[in-house]
Amino acid sequence: MNDIMKQFHDLGIIPVVKIDRASDAVPLAKALCDGGLPIAEVTFRTDAAGEAIAAMCKSYPDMLVGAGTVLTTAQVDAAVQAGARFIVSPGLNPEVVSYCKSIGVPIVPGVNNPSQIEQALSLGLDVVKFFPAEASGGLAMIKAMSAPYGSLKFMPTGGINASNLNSYLSFNKVLACGGSWMVKSDMINAGDFEGITKLTREAVSGMLGFGVKHIGINSADEAEAKKTANLFATVFGFDIHEIPISYFCGSGVEVMKYNGEGRLGHIAVATKDMDRAIAYLKRNGIELDESSIMLDEAGKIKLIYLKQDFGGFAVHLARW
Repeated sequence: MNDIMKQFHDLGIIPVVKIDRASDAVPLAKALCDGGLPIAEVTFRTDAAGEAIAAMCKSYPDMLVGAGTVLTTAQVDAAVQAGARFIVSPGLNPEVVSYCKSIGVPIVPGVNNPSQIEQALSLGLDVVKFFPAEASGGLAMIKAMSAPYGSLKFMPTGGINASNLNSYLSFNKVLACGGSWMVKSDMINAGDFEGITKLTREAVSGMLGFGVKHIGINSADEAEAKKTANLFATVFGFDIHEIPISYFCGSGVEVMKYNGEGRLGHIAVATKDMDRAIAYLKRNGIELDESSIMLDEAGKIKLIYLKQDFGGFAVHLARW
């Protein structure tokens, strides 16, 4: 997986943007970055696309900006000249795909049937856009088609929204989803960039699903831990479940049998998507303690601590 596709995966959502006025490009880029999605697929459906891409790239050089609805090699040239780092097309045009590959620009062409998938594979592609996603059978269709095609990844676009996003992203052959619900054209044209930031932040929050899973309390020793656990059971009626290192009181309190991580204890913050959550925290300057990583039986990260202290508590990520 090349670096661009890795960023697609880590970001999870690719905002698909139609810009009518190039003057809206920079405030839109700011709105997306402030909302937690430093990426945009600017569609070549208006005359402002090239200028908008150039303005975004100049003002936000760390933002991943690409061109969508690219139909010709001439549009590829215009997009790349403007600074686009990736190309997305609604269908699979072998000429456009081959041209992008020849100049080293990642392209994600649209497909919605096995014949087009096989054509994409014959052109050396390992990521395709599934378009229009919902109208073409949605996640069920992707699952039905993907089985014979090994490591091929999909980027569903078309009908994706806040209510079905996580269903798509939960399937391991979906790399990321393209969507426009947080960057609607009428909001851009009205200059409602605060609204776009809000919707973008909500989209990221919904994708990651952060929430407190449990709070861990440190103890001097096992006797103190048992006393504390029994207190929770007596006062609140919590069931106690003992494991080698702690007592779980209900599902929300863990009483450690020793003086564990953090001065006072730890807080487990759960997420719907561990890999994307880790990438999100790193993008936002949060340091993680790589030495604390715990893996599950499949070799995937199930726990990692942040280096930062939160009011005397250590914090680790966990899965819901």
